[in-house]
Amino acid sequence: MGEARIRVAAIRRALVATIIAVCAGGLIVEILHHRAEVSEQIVGLLSLSDEGNLPTWTSSLLLLACAAVLGLIASAAPDHRRRWALLGLLFGYLSIDESIGLHEELNSLVDLGGPFYFGWILPAAAIVVALGIAYLPFVRALPPPTRRRVVLAGCLYLGGALVMEIPLGLWTEAHGDGDLGYALIDFVEESLEMSGAAVFLVALLRHAAAHSPVLRIEDG
Repeated sequence: MGEARIRVAAIRRALVATIIAVCAGGLIVEILHHRAEVSEQIVGLLSLSDEGNLPTWTSSLLLLACAAVLGLIASAAPDHRRRWALLGLLFGYLSIDESIGLHEELNSLVDLGGPFYFGWILPAAAIVVALGIAYLPFVRALPPPTRRRVVLAGCLYLGGALVMEIPLGLWTEAHGDGDLGYALIDFVEESLEMSGAAVFLVALLRHAAAHSPVLRIEDG
């Protein structure tokens, strides 16, 4: 079987450029939308606060790429194969959820208001804590470089997906979701989520290449 080479630096640069372009584009159209006349089609295509558009599909594809690499790692892993596979399934679900917003259906079940205006974050946080406890030995067993990158990615992603929902909920309850303040908070949230997914993807690619007989990393 031939050897596949991963130019991780090139992938990292492409990811950084993509995230900057998508997030900056979303921020610019939101600012222009609230300060001047901008086509609703352009806002709908680029806004980080809208669904089913360029930022949504970018996030979904990042998560799907993570799921694919996790599956590759699981197929070749000498140990912890089930844990890698379960993570792959989880990120596959997250990719689907990012596209169609399944988690938002939980808002009607948990309606507390205030910092928990978006009530879905409470059951989601409980699941994250449970998974964190269950996966703690697994994370500790990872090679130190992989472990550091995975922890960083988790902090970025969860900081956006869960923590930033608290100020976003407070703002929405007080001011609604149609002003620039909402858009700015959402910009931070979405930027953190995309950054976390990208860091995790690069960490997985490095780990896969380091432990696969047919993958090799090129840092240049």
